[in-house]
Amino acid sequence: MSALDQLPVEMKGWIVGLFPANLQPWVGTLIAIGAICAVFPALFAITTVLERKILGRIQNRPGPNRVGPAGFLQFAADGIKSLTKEDIVPRNADRVVHFLAPLVVVIPPLLAFAVIPVGRNLVALDLPEAGLLFFFAVGTAVEVGVFMAGWSGGNKYSLLGAMRALAQLISYELPLVLSSLTVVMLTGSLSLVTIIEHQAAAGIAGLHAWNLFTPWGILGFFLFLIAAAAEANRAPFDLPEAESEIIAGYFTEYSGFKFALFFLGEYLGLFAVCGLGITLFLGGWLAPFTWLDWVPSWLWFFGKLMALIVFFVWVRGTLPRLRMDQLMQFAWQFLLPLTFVNAVVAGLWHFTASWNVLLRWALGVGLIAVAYFLLSRPFARAFPRRTYRYAN
Repeated sequence: MSALDQLPVEMKGWIVGLFPANLQPWVGTLIAIGAICAVFPALFAITTVLERKILGRIQNRPGPNRVGPAGFLQFAADGIKSLTKEDIVPRNADRVVHFLAPLVVVIPPLLAFAVIPVGRNLVALDLPEAGLLFFFAVGTAVEVGVFMAGWSGGNKYSLLGAMRALAQLISYELPLVLSSLTVVMLTGSLSLVTIIEHQAAAGIAGLHAWNLFTPWGILGFFLFLIAAAAEANRAPFDLPEAESEIIAGYFTEYSGFKFALFFLGEYLGLFAVCGLGITLFLGGWLAPFTWLDWVPSWLWFFGKLMALIVFFVWVRGTLPRLRMDQLMQFAWQFLLPLTFVNAVVAGLWHFTASWNVLLRWALGVGLIAVAYFLLSRPFARAFPRRTYRYAN
């Protein structure tokens, strides 16, 4: 199985070896770019069908079942439809910005995949001291694309949707970054490869030392998932589109393939942030137990990625959308303070390494429970539980 684990690496080495030495670095780079541009858009196509089928199951309806075997070629029909639809550009739009905005939304997630290790020795760009920094740096470019899309159409409602989307993205980017900070504190490195290697130690019953198996890791992963859902415009934080309020948010004035690019960009962003969460808290390409290391590492990564995608789909089919005031208050008055508390818990976990493990757990869980109780009380008063009454 070790040969299967390194099969992609060996295939790349074999192809690169066919070219002269002066061209080999360029060929290796092109192969890495091609793999990223092929694998993750293909995963997007599969995910769109799976999501609609899962949501159909939750809502007691069949979902796609006409195009292809069991409806699994529905993504091809959707792609052909988006390619053949008319591209309508408003008369008073800024045509250059209107054209560039979808590209600005799609390209940053593809760049972010370059630093995410999808398997052992399977990372396109290993930045020893700046991998995580690179990920967040390119991710902020999406916010520029959102504003470009809302402003370029010359529609005041699109601009309103863009400003609301920016407020959400900026607000939840802070908890996303700060929840990742705890991993950097305990690992001492910004390299995503080093973060995974730090979790490779074996513990009880051969259990790998994932960051998730700590008090700060559990809370950090929980905060990361919430912030990631908001950053990826996933329910219950899907207010940037808000089709019931402002038509379609910042991409109201887009149609055809340009609209499909926004759709693609949202899913690529979801895949990227899920890949980062897997790397930071779930051991990356590591198996849960050392005695399962014989399974190819890239299978573990993509298995975890699909599990998180199914989780987000389940949440979408379960929870209703928040109001804008609830969304903003939740970010600034609950998530952000809780990330600071988690940083304190992570620091205590580090400086009490010589203590009994049960005492360390009790201290960490106790601090988290007290902080949760104090921070949740204002929400309980501001948003009391509703009592539903039905007519006789």
